[in-house]
Amino acid sequence: MRVLGIAGSPRGGGNTDRLLAEVMRGAASRGAETKTLRICQMDIAPCRHCDDCFEAGNCSIDDDMQAVYKELAAADRIVLASPLYFMGVTAQAKAMIDRCQALWARKYILKLPPLGDRRQRKGLFISVGGRQGAGIFQPAIATVKALFTSLDIEYTGELTFSGMDDKEDIVNCPDALKQAYLAGQKLAD
Repeated sequence: MRVLGIAGSPRGGGNTDRLLAEVMRGAASRGAETKTLRICQMDIAPCRHCDDCFEAGNCSIDDDMQAVYKELAAADRIVLASPLYFMGVTAQAKAMIDRCQALWARKYILKLPPLGDRRQRKGLFISVGGRQGAGIFQPAIATVKALFTSLDIEYTGELTFSGMDDKEDIVNCPDALKQAYLAGQKLAD
């Protein structure tokens, strides 16, 4: 079992990263091999809508996204973690998602498995938001669900916490880190 964590927060070591680390720790406790990509430290250009991917299902932009494609294909479970920015995922996470257009083309244009095989993959979304209020995570959840659907990844749910604006607010949220750990265990089972 390989679990891939995708850290989409530009602020390292903050609330989102802490939650993701606990999910990965929980998955590892069940024997899963884990790897985390910090996409804010990677060179991922935005999609240029050149449609080159419609020919062979590969993106023509040669940057760090090529490594992300390989990691996605190797993973059995994917955890996408991003704080909310204007009720959506971060720009770094969105650039990575948009570059999955090549994988979308494999599935919908070329009629191929988007990640190279028909393995049963599952995914989880982790997010924190500074604001309080009903529905603040819905736009980001819709984006992640669309990504997972395009990649044939079963969306297993989300772990979200509002009112988390300061870098260490999550440590003051009762049971948040424990919930993340347990979510990682469940994902790896």
